[in-house]
Amino acid sequence: MKDVAPMFPRARIPYGTWGSSFFPAWQTSALAEVNIGQFAGEAMNRILGLRKIPKSELEYLIIGSTIPWHWKFWNAPLVASYLDHRIAGYHLEQACATGLQAIVAAGAEVDGGAQDVVGVLTFDRTSDSPAGVFPERRSYERTMVLSDVWDNFGFDPATGKAMIACAGQGARKYHCDRREVDELALHRYDQYFRARASGFLDRVLVPLEVLNIQGRVLGTVDDDLGIRKVDAASLRAMFELDTCVTAGTQTHASDGMATLLVTTRERAVELSTRPEIEIQFIGKTDVRADPSLMPEAPALAVKKLLDRVGLTIDDMAVLKNHNPFAVNDVIFAKYFDFDWRKMNNTGCPLVWGHPQGPTLTRVTIEALEEAVDLGGGYVLVFGCAAGDVGIAAIFRVTDGGDRR
Repeated sequence: MKDVAPMFPRARIPYGTWGSSFFPAWQTSALAEVNIGQFAGEAMNRILGLRKIPKSELEYLIIGSTIPWHWKFWNAPLVASYLDHRIAGYHLEQACATGLQAIVAAGAEVDGGAQDVVGVLTFDRTSDSPAGVFPERRSYERTMVLSDVWDNFGFDPATGKAMIACAGQGARKYHCDRREVDELALHRYDQYFRARASGFLDRVLVPLEVLNIQGRVLGTVDDDLGIRKVDAASLRAMFELDTCVTAGTQTHASDGMATLLVTTRERAVELSTRPEIEIQFIGKTDVRADPSLMPEAPALAVKKLLDRVGLTIDDMAVLKNHNPFAVNDVIFAKYFDFDWRKMNNTGCPLVWGHPQGPTLTRVTIEALEEAVDLGGGYVLVFGCAAGDVGIAAIFRVTDGGDRR
């Protein structure tokens, strides 16, 4: 493994101090009934307990969400109260990039010496997302009502186009073939179901009870509800909504949370369930593609990041991304002349859903777990956000025989 200087020399992600809920699809679970900020705080408390991490170890909290929830004004301090631990923190938001940005922000807090143990908690509930009323005195439409999820998915005010139009435009630019897009989607489903059957996801996903305001159990979130098994014939039969895009080759709205810790090298050894494993931050970057070319943006971000740190795609042990459309992965493969079968080995958002805030946090956790299974190496996590933004980050996983 090539030796590359880390972006944050002081910061580490302690192995095994993480966890994610399952991501049930929109309106399919008890998560549709509750305050997602409260659920996320209580779920983090539960996950820390399972990982044998006293919550008193936490000094600071970075939360990430993109959809308004009750009392969001109070953000991280309120969520910390649901965690039942009185600490400070702040809220971060950047559409689907939120989950990775929050992890990087935590690394910066630790590396700069501001904190020693930072909790990252990302969450969102697309179910029953609120509608906001906006007085607009300078517009002919004096009062606008905006459905936070569906109106934003359907309309980018900077371009006037819907998200799905970005996928179609990217497919046309890169001359994507519908048969390849369908084949890729089918392969992604197979990867997910193999990971479920092997027990891999049991190390990442935590069944969680959902309580009502009286503390009674409304239900248990113990499955990525909404995932449907597909076959080649059913994919071929689906109507093309835009170039190479069908209902079977795009993700679905869902609900969920994910959490992990970031700390110093010394504290990581103390807190980790396997202290011989070291996880470092190597680099991160963001780019913007041309308008409405969101599926291209992740590839541009990865290229910029690899050039910056002096690594190549072939140096990566694990590649995993946020892919709301199968077209994203086809474009990435074309851009790098890369075999798309060699990425997303344990599943991906295309299959298990898109709750926005926690999506890339779960992606990162799964990617780090996969790297540990492989004995270490560089981990590349990337994705898209908000019309034409790409984000990418590289982590390095080493074991006790290769500590630096």
